[in-house]
Amino acid sequence: MAPSSSSPHAAPPPGAGVPSRPPHAARSAQAAHPPHGPLHQHVLGELRRRIVSGTYAIGDSLPSESALCAEFSISRGTVRQALGTLRSEGLIGGGQGRPPVVRSRAVPQPFETFLSFSRWAAGVGRVPGQRTVEVARRGVHGVAADALGLEEGTPVVEVLRLRLLDGVPAMVERDTFIEPVGRLIFEFDPDTGSIYDHLISRGADLHAARHVIDAVAADETDADLLEVAVGAPLLRERRTTRNAAGVPVEYADDRYLPELAAFTIDNTQDTSLSMVRFPTASAAAASLVSPAAGRADTAPLADNTAGAAGTAATEPNQEPSA
Repeated sequence: MAPSSSSPHAAPPPGAGVPSRPPHAARSAQAAHPPHGPLHQHVLGELRRRIVSGTYAIGDSLPSESALCAEFSISRGTVRQALGTLRSEGLIGGGQGRPPVVRSRAVPQPFETFLSFSRWAAGVGRVPGQRTVEVARRGVHGVAADALGLEEGTPVVEVLRLRLLDGVPAMVERDTFIEPVGRLIFEFDPDTGSIYDHLISRGADLHAARHVIDAVAADETDADLLEVAVGAPLLRERRTTRNAAGVPVEYADDRYLPELAAFTIDNTQDTSLSMVRFPTASAAAASLVSPAAGRADTAPLADNTAGAAGTAATEPNQEPSA
């Protein structure tokens, strides 16, 4: 893509280029005889795919442990290991002698893949995709200017993309990059894959990121791209990425359909995460900050109050990759 002050992309149909999935039975056979890796991971992946794709609808019971053992030709212990992971992800519930029941289709996104929509999607058996609406060089303003520490009007590069799961709209991605980093995007077609992978390959210093997770009502752009009503609730993740010197290089505002995504944070005593609750204009919110020595490992902040928000910092050795 040649440099320009504004470079909109033609948007292909949402389903274009998305490979068809093999029949359910064929996927079962593949899962039953995995070529590589731990057996329970292959069983987990197959069951997760069935839940997320709707093969097992919310409220449906999964096959019994005995039936799964027979289908995949595996031991009961392997089945229980896979089911335990699905239960910890919140996808299934029940148990205690009865077949597990599907509770949710929203697959949690851990922080090790949190900065990579594509890696997360592929990891849960979905086909990631994107439609680029705009790549433009313009003056920064508002929240992005504050987050990047720039004067209003300073040139930046903005990206607006629709992210897809199996060709279905899932998330609206808004990125603002400082100009020295963002101009590298003009030599890359954002419809072909990961912007961050391209930036990293070109030597961009994307060292650490801080995330804020909250809820937001869909605006007209969100509604049009995600095919929802204006005002529909969305799960929002705002991110400020810094280089090794601590200088902000990117501000992002990503908005997910809540039924398709969830975030989880697993912490242990040695990570010393602290939680502080504070009021916001809309409602009570939760702030979760990880110190440099700790690692934030996944999940939405669970707060039953509408508008609950959280912040989490990811530190060195967690390279962003959209």
